[in-house]
Amino acid sequence: MTWNELLLMRHEWTLIGLALVLIILEIGLSDEQKNRITISASLLMASITIVGFIPAEHGSIFGGMYVTDPIRILMKNILNIGALIIFLQSNAWLSKASMKNRITEFYLLLVSSLIGVNYMISAGHFLMFYLGLELLTIPIAALAAYEQYNSKSAEAGIKLILSSAFSSAILLFGLSVLYGATGNLYFAGFSFTGSLVTVLGFIFFFSGLAFKISIVPFHLWTADVYEGSPTSVTSYLSVVSKGAAVFVLAILLFTLFRVIQPVWRDVLYATAILTMTIGNLFAIRQQNLKRFLAFSSIAQAGFILLGVINGGGLGMATVIYFVLMYVFSNLAAFGVVQTVEQSTGKLNIDDYNGFYKTNPKLSLTMMLALFSLAGIPPLAGFFGKFFLFTAVAENGFYTLLLVAVLNTVISLYYYLLVVKAMFINKSESPIPVITSDGFMRTSLLIAATGIIVLGFYSPVFDYIMELCTTY
Repeated sequence: MTWNELLLMRHEWTLIGLALVLIILEIGLSDEQKNRITISASLLMASITIVGFIPAEHGSIFGGMYVTDPIRILMKNILNIGALIIFLQSNAWLSKASMKNRITEFYLLLVSSLIGVNYMISAGHFLMFYLGLELLTIPIAALAAYEQYNSKSAEAGIKLILSSAFSSAILLFGLSVLYGATGNLYFAGFSFTGSLVTVLGFIFFFSGLAFKISIVPFHLWTADVYEGSPTSVTSYLSVVSKGAAVFVLAILLFTLFRVIQPVWRDVLYATAILTMTIGNLFAIRQQNLKRFLAFSSIAQAGFILLGVINGGGLGMATVIYFVLMYVFSNLAAFGVVQTVEQSTGKLNIDDYNGFYKTNPKLSLTMMLALFSLAGIPPLAGFFGKFFLFTAVAENGFYTLLLVAVLNTVISLYYYLLVVKAMFINKSESPIPVITSDGFMRTSLLIAATGIIVLGFYSPVFDYIMELCTTY
């Protein structure tokens, strides 16, 4: 293998290097110096994110099992940005006395999961895809149960590992059916006939992957796991894990499963409607903000399917753009929730009554995030949903478009409930003034800037669209 071929895996190599540096720091630093690990991890992750945008060659190695191209590289970079923001937001939580001796483990598990994300995205073979998926999932199950003295955290870890094992079994059964029908697991040489056996294999494969994306009816684990997990882990599950699974699903549907496009379009049509509607209706009922954002993320998964159902270059471009918007918007919201939780322990919407009077900057950041998720112009979320609606209309799915617009109105209602609590509702004892650390302020600044810039700088979508012309 040549040096240039090894460099095709630069995202994975840099993350492996980060893991090795963290292990060295864990061995070399005393207990009193462990806080330096958070600074080192954040700076190294920032460097890795910047290096990822340097132009590089693309191709395949290991006999086609690992594939990289501009679209995959872009998606890895987007998810690296999300991981960097999560690294920054985790500092205050990891600085607690109960966490000081477990800082390195948190970062190692997160980096290991991110390596799995990258291998899953670059998979050119179903075996590589499955190994990447498991490497993504298993460390996150450990992280969900990271707060060892919190019963809800332990419950979240158990529920995540059990649901992941069940979904993996379903997915593997689907892959075995596909292998039995085609005799091949390489994406490049996959000979898909569209027979009933291969359709059955696809349905099992889609069902297994739908668990990772929280698509209805495979969403039941989401709210409990999001609520019980540490907020940084919840952020990772809602953004990086879900974004990677959606991207891989789109890639496979647009290439391998194009032969049975009428079948999977019908499946996505039904699941998109169910996911948007059920996610929105259950979000209205929530008082706990982590459960609220969990059902919001389920509804957003339904919106993402609108781009996937397009099946062409516009659909792929809208999926990538929406994931990019979603990274900034969701992490801004979770960043504010985590800041308040770390300072006061409060997580209910009613606790935010009068929040603007004591914490105007955090309130404005939360409002930007929620307005973007709701699709209010001129923020990034508006254009994300507008492009998704355009992708649906291009194929003449006007009934689906109408349902999506109605669900957008419903989502606007419950997002405004939080904004109303912060800016309009009065409270005799509002949340006191919160002073967040520099890491959290930096992460919220990055997220808020991304929300605004994506809304006003249209060449971003033009660039993504140019990369997706081959689909």
